[in-house]
Amino acid sequence: MKRSELIFKGILVPVDYLMLGLAGLAAYYLRTSDFVAQWRPVLFTINLPFERYFGLVLIVALVWLAVFALAGLYTIKSRLKGVGEFLRIAIASSAGVMIIIVYIFVSGEFFDSRFIILTAWAISILFVSLGRYSVRKIKRFLVVKYGVGAHSVLVIGNDEVAQDIIEEIEKRPGLGYRIVKKLSGINMSEVEAATGNPMIDDIILANPDFPREDVWELVNFCEDKRLNFKFVPNLFQTLTTNIEIDTLAAVPIIELKRTALDGWGKIYKRAIDILGSAIGLILLSPVFLLLAILIKLDSRGPVFVRLKRVSQGKEFDLFKFRSMVENAETLKVDLMQFNERKDGPLFKMKDDPRITKLGRTLRKHRLDEFPQFYNVFKGDMSLIGPRPHQPDEIAQYQRHHRKLLAIKPGMSGLAQVSGSSDLQFEEEVKLDTYYIENWSLNLDIKILFKTIFVMFTDQSAC
Repeated sequence: MKRSELIFKGILVPVDYLMLGLAGLAAYYLRTSDFVAQWRPVLFTINLPFERYFGLVLIVALVWLAVFALAGLYTIKSRLKGVGEFLRIAIASSAGVMIIIVYIFVSGEFFDSRFIILTAWAISILFVSLGRYSVRKIKRFLVVKYGVGAHSVLVIGNDEVAQDIIEEIEKRPGLGYRIVKKLSGINMSEVEAATGNPMIDDIILANPDFPREDVWELVNFCEDKRLNFKFVPNLFQTLTTNIEIDTLAAVPIIELKRTALDGWGKIYKRAIDILGSAIGLILLSPVFLLLAILIKLDSRGPVFVRLKRVSQGKEFDLFKFRSMVENAETLKVDLMQFNERKDGPLFKMKDDPRITKLGRTLRKHRLDEFPQFYNVFKGDMSLIGPRPHQPDEIAQYQRHHRKLLAIKPGMSGLAQVSGSSDLQFEEEVKLDTYYIENWSLNLDIKILFKTIFVMFTDQSAC
């Protein structure tokens, strides 16, 4: 799922909250207007001034958001719109009103204006529906007019189903697809050429009756290039448990998911990364200053080092406190014969002479990795994820190793807290692959707490 799609789905929460707040204010001003007050005097403002009422509206709106979430109004792949969405909003709003009424009955702390409650209920349904309609219209305009969030698609197939899918995409640009290329069969040289320029986001295999070997080669190609692979189901539904079913031109389409991390999970994870890295940078700033002074006193060279790493196929500069001598990278070539990691592309030497005296302490307690909070805040990395690897290491990856590039690398991860540098490379790959395929917020929290424990007990990084 593209970032723009997540943004439009995530923006529904603040939009709904705004509309609910406006509905509460509209109900208040309507009740206190001269038009209504002439029929029934306003008495509740004595015990409930506007300032307190406004605070209650903000709290009640949060309760309604929770009810909306339980009603499925924030499901990432929800196809609700029009009458269906309006009815779901009406049902959820009614449930929200019932919660408020029950609370009023039990506590007796609120005002007794039934007019405001009923009016706010009706207006909230209208306002929330209009807010969501506006977001949907803006999204469609940006997709059709500017291609924002649109998926560039390669369709493969030569039967009637393939033609129906192509016609549906071309007829309805608001679906968010743009056909870049059409192929009648699986010709990998043509597929590779088609995915170069312009870039392809999705490959749709409309005809499932191609030879199994060709389909597997196509699946592996999409895995390597981090492309979304979708197909009309027939023989290959059991390739993986991470699937997503959609419809296009009344045809069921299955998408193979490279990772369980998608949708709201991706939004939650990024929000936690931003908050956690910001707190880390602020709270650890005195430690940063102290370590910077110690590093400068310990040996020649800069305080920080920039190391080339790869995140989802793209290079970035990873920041660390310098724990080695100034020319460490140039000396690595002469030390390759002492590499203890013979099973993979990584370099590991227990008594690496490049590590400074202070550097051993920094590595022992993972203090050299603190500057990576900046990488997390920027979005290059995540707090939890696979180990970030070097471009020259990734160049030696076998096909199944490239699964590690499906999500952002992390400051810590399942492999790092399960043996770290003492693990064989294939064991590390298995652990990180398990994390990618079985991601959950609970798993991230467990790894985070285990990381704190490992910082003071693990000796493998020394």
